[in-house]
Amino acid sequence: MTILVVGGSGFLGSEIIRRADSGGHLVGATYATKPAEGLPTRWHRLDLRDPGALDAVLAEVQPEIVINAASARSDWTVTAEGPLHLAITTAKRNIRLVHVSSDAVFSGSGRIHYDESCLPDPITPYGAAKATAETGLLAVHPKAAVVRTSLIIGYGRSTHERLVHQLATGAVDGRLFADDVRCPVHVTDLAATLLEVALSGSTGFHHAAGTDALSRHALGLLIAQRDGLDTSLLRKGLRADSTIPGALDVRLDSRATQRSLRTRLRGARAFLSPAGQ
Repeated sequence: MTILVVGGSGFLGSEIIRRADSGGHLVGATYATKPAEGLPTRWHRLDLRDPGALDAVLAEVQPEIVINAASARSDWTVTAEGPLHLAITTAKRNIRLVHVSSDAVFSGSGRIHYDESCLPDPITPYGAAKATAETGLLAVHPKAAVVRTSLIIGYGRSTHERLVHQLATGAVDGRLFADDVRCPVHVTDLAATLLEVALSGSTGFHHAAGTDALSRHALGLLIAQRDGLDTSLLRKGLRADSTIPGALDVRLDSRATQRSLRTRLRGARAFLSPAGQ
């Protein structure tokens, strides 16, 4: 199977490439600024805002599956409009598309548990861009799959793990929110899930998050304990008292997706334990 990973130089994209290659697939990948080093793939520079460049990459790679793991935070033209260009082009070529979305499409207002049937109600620019991408993508490519996920953790390379190390070593000053609750997922579990969804041909919405709901502070403590860091420097804060916008408590319910998977979506307490790494 020929698979193109859009956003292949990122944390998640790199893991998808490794797993797809080890599974015997022919893998191509795109990057926005520079390719990742040491990964077995052919690299293609791509700006998702350029439909012509996208069409050229697909013509060269001839993939049967495209997995979009690209991320540009709240940049509307990349995060909202880019996936729509991708959906239009892959639908035209009858290419299977799997798009990675986020729990940021939900507000956490009025409920905390969200399954695949819940409608987006974002409260941040990033969440709005992700929600717009989901809606537009499935409108033009109904056979596509959208996989929503949460905080991605793994091997000390994730944004949250790096922040915990900086806080616990005194490199930066700050606090971890104790009222911001998510369901962290390990990058290997998420990459395996994305490949399973892609190869299965399933469509529509899927949730792929861990089974443990943890605040960012509680997650930070687990990371620090795993890595032998001083937990006393991990101070608590409240998002509700800060000027940083974001939902307080969003827990993705992944049980429906899990029932169709061979991959087990572990909770953070399991994958951050000494035996879980």
